[in-house]
Amino acid sequence: MITRGDILWLGIAAGVTGSLIGGMMLGIGMDLIVNGQPWGWVLLLPAAPAAALPGWLLARKLASQL
Repeated sequence: MITRGDILWLGIAAGVTGSLIGGMMLGIGMDLIVNGQPWGWVLLLPAAPAAALPGWLLARKLASQL
């Protein structure tokens, strides 16, 4: 049985890991673009979907416990 605490920790873990991953990709990509490197777009464009991926994986793991 999934408890309220499990859902709370899922949200906290997804928020922290998503912010770290997405923020780093966004920051490094913007730095590369500003400095004239077009490869920065490779990091910048998928930053938001990549930030959501850890939360999605954690939610699937929690849902599999039902």
